[in-house]
Amino acid sequence: MENWQAILSIFTFISVIFLIMTEWVHLTIAALLGALLLVFTNVMTLEDAIGYIGNSHGTLGLFFGVMVLVRAFEPTKIFEYLATQIVLLAKGEGKRLLIGIVAITTPICAVLPNATTVMLLAPLIPPIAEEVGINFVPLLILMVFIANSAGLLTIVGDPATFIVGDAINLSFTDYLWRLSLGGAIAVLTVMVTLPFLFRKIWKTKLDDLEHLPHPQINHPGVLTVGAFIVAFVLLFFVIGESLPTPMSPAAVALLGAALAMLLSHQSKIDTVHNILRDVDWSTLIFFMSIFVLIGGLEKTGVISSVSGILSAILGTNIILGSLVLLFFVGLLSSVVPNIPLVVAMVPLLKQYLVNVGLAPAEVLTPDFQGQFPPEVLPLFYAMMFGATLGGNGTLVGASSNIVAAGISEQHGRRISFKTFLHYGIPVMLLQLLTASLYVLIRFLL
Repeated sequence: MENWQAILSIFTFISVIFLIMTEWVHLTIAALLGALLLVFTNVMTLEDAIGYIGNSHGTLGLFFGVMVLVRAFEPTKIFEYLATQIVLLAKGEGKRLLIGIVAITTPICAVLPNATTVMLLAPLIPPIAEEVGINFVPLLILMVFIANSAGLLTIVGDPATFIVGDAINLSFTDYLWRLSLGGAIAVLTVMVTLPFLFRKIWKTKLDDLEHLPHPQINHPGVLTVGAFIVAFVLLFFVIGESLPTPMSPAAVALLGAALAMLLSHQSKIDTVHNILRDVDWSTLIFFMSIFVLIGGLEKTGVISSVSGILSAILGTNIILGSLVLLFFVGLLSSVVPNIPLVVAMVPLLKQYLVNVGLAPAEVLTPDFQGQFPPEVLPLFYAMMFGATLGGNGTLVGASSNIVAAGISEQHGRRISFKTFLHYGIPVMLLQLLTASLYVLIRFLL
């Protein structure tokens, strides 16, 4: 590939990140213009660009399906009702509310992808904050931190862990035995920061609980049928891919969305037009554009050339390699969404292992089903921790961050890059430090 195309791909990607950081342009517009620049300068054809978007159809289908599912049940007022119940359970205390968000988000993220969990739970946060009289943005940011961290509890909790785990043929139970404790440590690390980072909310106390609004549930019959649809979706998220005829999470989410729209339309609680109009198209277009930008880096050979640099720096030192990789991927993941990052990094890491003679050449074949040499596995574990926890650093670091920003904007407040950074950098650095200690003690010493 010609040098100018590689340089243009790097320049375009850095420019988009810069525009998002400075907030001179809305992040969706910045990413879309960057993707279109690659097409119009012939770095890639429109067909190539659509191909890169198509490669990530699972992520986009999952997000769209869950967005429609959540929006279809809005007229029932279920989110406002649940929000009031959570405030009452927290007895109006900020500290109980913060711990409650951790307690609700953590177990759900153990079985559902983190962005999906944020889509399901985030609509509860603005009405909760309104009733307690606080800004809902820090609560959404906390939910994102916990969702990203708890995604490490199981192999299905975060798309990044699943992609890396699948690449090294790691089973669900092997993951639990080797890596789940690291996920628990990541969640505890966030909890330790609550009284400091979220000091104002931690000290808030709502004394007059009697006069809280008590919203009533509308259309209880429709909601009952809807509960069966949601239960079906959640069940098949967990078991769908292990069925004789596998069902991907994206296919399950889209089926759930179609059934929810059918229910809304037939019961006349809302129209299909209204539901689809309120889908967060901005977030979906942002992801499509980012997949094209990463595709540009891949197509022009920028990503593959990094593997040569890795070989030169790390050699065959697994301990040094694991720690460098954890922090390198962690810091990179704070500015590159972790799904496309690990998709690019997995083949890069495999190539590095073959280059330095730590793994046989057959690991590079797409259908490799064998086991990697045990001594190289900490490198992949380090990548999992780095990609997942690094996503807590900035607004663009993880898919759940972007989803939360979209939901926040729909409720009238924008999560600025600077605001997210204020909370994200200390949490990310602390988590990368604790994760590196875990990987070092558990696998390398």
